[in-house]
Amino acid sequence: MVRYILMVLGGAVSFGILSSFVKLAYQHGYNTAQISFLQALIGAIVLWVVFVISKKPAAHRKQIPMLLMTGATIGIATFLYYLSVEFIPASLAIVILMQFTWIGMLIEWVLFKKKPSYSELLIAAVILFGTCMASGISFTDGASLPLKGILIVLAASLVYAIYIVANSRIGRDICWQNKSAWIMTGAATAIWMMNLQSISYHLLMEIDLLRWCIFLAFFGTILPPILFAIGIPKVGATVSSLLMTIELPVAALSAHFILGEAITELQLTGIAIMLIAIMTMNFIRSARQKKETMTVY
Repeated sequence: MVRYILMVLGGAVSFGILSSFVKLAYQHGYNTAQISFLQALIGAIVLWVVFVISKKPAAHRKQIPMLLMTGATIGIATFLYYLSVEFIPASLAIVILMQFTWIGMLIEWVLFKKKPSYSELLIAAVILFGTCMASGISFTDGASLPLKGILIVLAASLVYAIYIVANSRIGRDICWQNKSAWIMTGAATAIWMMNLQSISYHLLMEIDLLRWCIFLAFFGTILPPILFAIGIPKVGATVSSLLMTIELPVAALSAHFILGEAITELQLTGIAIMLIAIMTMNFIRSARQKKETMTVY
């Protein structure tokens, strides 16, 4: 069991370090479109190879459009998240991105009439309170931060929440190898279509850019899906959700140690509050799902 727990943790840690290395790639002269597209493309190619080797059954052709659309959402979310760190600190970007936890709850409420409990609404408020602390923004320095960057990462959080809701409802009967390959194909296609004019195709073949994107693809679009696919079924969805919250402190600490971004005790306290609130929300959701399942049977 310890091995599978470490797999889930490893996948979450991989996600957590991405924004810091994306920001380093920016320092080498590359832009968001090039990095996000090439990362998704490399990930899609590798995942298709994994699927072919696995010899698992393929998805039905009627399922493919929805899988591609699901992939488009994670592609757009990734692009927007990477774009936001051009304007704001990586440690702030991840804190705002984590708002997908309660945004997803609202989406399910509006679209699927899955009304949240009072405790879930309270926890959502606590997450927002923790976000204010973890952001490290005061009334005096908040105005100096580009509003553009904050709005971009808020949009990324919204689209990421849509991806999670869609991914949880679409293609449940499809093997993870094929599902991941189609989703990443949709992600690469969406990023390409959004940046037709800004992607320099001759630059995509630069060895240095390829090195950066192979690294980012490995830790962002190849390793986590494989680790999650193996580890989550063994550990369980509830425990996995709790383990995956490690992405938040890992991203903040990576930004501190790799990029030299300042992190205060107030921010650490805010991160801790957010983690506790997110874990509590996952416990409540799991308990409600079990209760609904027992009622059905």
